[in-house]
Amino acid sequence: MPFISICIPAYQRVENLRRLLNSILTQEFQDFEVIVTDDSPDETVKQLCKEFANSIPLHYFHNPIALGTPDNWNEGIAKATGEWIKIMHDDDWFRSNSSLHVFADAARKNPGSFIFSAFANIWQATGHETVVQLKSFRYSQLRKNPVSLVGKNVIGPPSVTLYPTSLTLEYDVTMKWLVDMDFYIHALTTLKPVYISNPLVNIGIHESQVTTSSKLNPEVEIPEHHLLLSKVGNKAFRNIIFFDAYWRLIRNLGIRSSSDFRAFMPDQNIPPIINSIIKFQNRFSQKLLQIGIASKGLMLVSYLSNYKLAK
Repeated sequence: MPFISICIPAYQRVENLRRLLNSILTQEFQDFEVIVTDDSPDETVKQLCKEFANSIPLHYFHNPIALGTPDNWNEGIAKATGEWIKIMHDDDWFRSNSSLHVFADAARKNPGSFIFSAFANIWQATGHETVVQLKSFRYSQLRKNPVSLVGKNVIGPPSVTLYPTSLTLEYDVTMKWLVDMDFYIHALTTLKPVYISNPLVNIGIHESQVTTSSKLNPEVEIPEHHLLLSKVGNKAFRNIIFFDAYWRLIRNLGIRSSSDFRAFMPDQNIPPIINSIIKFQNRFSQKLLQIGIASKGLMLVSYLSNYKLAK
């Protein structure tokens, strides 16, 4: 049994995948397997995998019917035989040849933990790079209550994570925008978060990513935030970061009435606290709500008035 299963959900982007496989090929740590699950309609990914099959322990699987995001992620994870799961999207790659060694060392020192590292965003069109590291306040909030992730995904994309195979949890296939955060929140109900401050992974940023088309899209964001709330329960609103996330969602989408909200989920009831936020915001102009300090003050008033409902 390998120590780490590197699971790669692939789709056509062979040059990006080649870059990832080359970064795996040069890793100092060698106790791993590579699982490639391919959604491509052609054999370009298959042919590329054949090139690497003699150099690294690579197992290729073609999906007869394209599974899409995140179903293809789950497919690769289901085929893993290692002790730890290391998902890697095909447009991401390891930052150095010691990256996997650092992940493995953290896993040995922290069994039964959810491990994640700092990372670098690389804009593929320009090559511009930004290193993303977790601030101590956000880390402490994450350890206290993982629902704070809804305010900001301080963990990052799945490629920066490592977790034990014993975690029998799948990415929710009904989600696009919140799929990462939903998975992390539920994983952290049983696993302790362990953060590696060294950036170990490069994240390729390009316009075709799913999150680009989902941000501030009410047809995606409203149903997914409603679904997430149904999973974590109303008590999550006692976390002010979580409450603020829903406050900002309603403000940024310009939701001014319950009918505006219900238009994107006609068969669902609006939770009382959501309804309260909508009514409270409607007492003020959108211009005022867009002023940061004013919005934060009003959010705090709304938070305190709704605290007893959060149960």
